[in-house]
Amino acid sequence: MAKTKKTAATAEKETKKTVKAAEVKAEAVEAKVEEVKAEVKAEEKKAPAKKAPAKKAAPKKTAPKKPETVEAKIAETKPVETEVNFFVEFGGVQVAAKEVVKNIKATIGKDAKEIAVYLKPEESKAYFVADGEKGEMDVYFC
Repeated sequence: MAKTKKTAATAEKETKKTVKAAEVKAEAVEAKVEEVKAEVKAEEKKAPAKKAPAKKAAPKKTAPKKPETVEAKIAETKPVETEVNFFVEFGGVQVAAKEVVKNIKATIGKDAKEIAVYLKPEESKAYFVADGEKGEMDVYFC
């Protein structure tokens, strides 16, 4: 048993020495880190910071595309909606074509699938055919 006590006591002393040595090394490392940080800050003040070159992303691999038919391409294309502002001017005043169509719809009392408009500014009249029905209305150029 005496050997065990000595060995345990010796091991404890050696452990304490190792811990102290590790603490001393850790303090030295911390001091070195602080020193390096100070050097880096000093260098940053001296030279302007340079940006690191941007890394290029690796090209993505894609599966080869299947050949498309003309019909598929046409089906994918969507028509571009164009807003048209159309005005008729007569005697220095104008009326918007949208307003004429809106008033024609109000005159017939329903939406029509097809409307043909014949505008005669000199008579201040709009003659129209809406889904086969003929009609006329006054157009006021204001």
